[in-house]
Amino acid sequence: MLNARQILTISALSASLLASTAIAQNAVIVNGKAIPKAQLDRLVQKSGQPNNPQIRDQAREMLVTRELIIQEANNRGVTQNEAVREQLEQSRMGILVAAVFEDYVEKEGVAEADIKAAYEQAKMQYTGGKEYHVEHILVDKESDAKAITAQVKAGANFEDIAKAKSKDPGSASNGGSLGWVNDKSLVPEFSKAMVQLKKGQITDKPVKTQYGWHVIKVDDIRDINLPTMEEMRGQLKQMIMADQNWQKAKFGEMMQKLRAKAKVQ
Repeated sequence: MLNARQILTISALSASLLASTAIAQNAVIVNGKAIPKAQLDRLVQKSGQPNNPQIRDQAREMLVTRELIIQEANNRGVTQNEAVREQLEQSRMGILVAAVFEDYVEKEGVAEADIKAAYEQAKMQYTGGKEYHVEHILVDKESDAKAITAQVKAGANFEDIAKAKSKDPGSASNGGSLGWVNDKSLVPEFSKAMVQLKKGQITDKPVKTQYGWHVIKVDDIRDINLPTMEEMRGQLKQMIMADQNWQKAKFGEMMQKLRAKAKVQ
């Protein structure tokens, strides 16, 4: 038969084991109220931060703060205040309205007619233009740029000189290539000289910009074409769904369908 001391020891061990199990299953216990570990896991996941001890500690503190506020609100009786209850209900309704509408839009989708109309609008706003496949060599001194221009015109390889002498770290290793660009994507002085060149030409004189002196070569020129509607479909949908007038019309459509099915007496 166990004596009193053994019974107390076993009881203490049992209580300790139960407490350890409770702590393992829950993120934290605040004044006896357990906050499940799954709730902590969701908060960490939604934060978009790496799941490490520091982030989990921050998330745990946030859960503790929330729980303390809730408990204090109940203790003070503020949740029974009519004005507070009304505000809580308004917040709840706002969340439900947004969730229902989001689900409706997701399931109903964007009408093909709306996508076609948005594409036609994009076509009307499209101004065309050209893109240039351009290379350049950037140096600090005008005299160096003039010397390089003379070498290239005499038959030297533009790309080899760019790799050896260009000060532009982003393009030198690629033989000075900037890829396909339009005149709006570069500094004005560079663009002005670039658009005056024909395919295969280089600038006769070095071009001065805030970065230094450039020798510019245009490898190719092409028209900028508007993507097809299918290529733009995802982008067009996002544009339509972000439009407030469309949202109002879609919400009205949803409510019409709900009222048509409802029995209102």
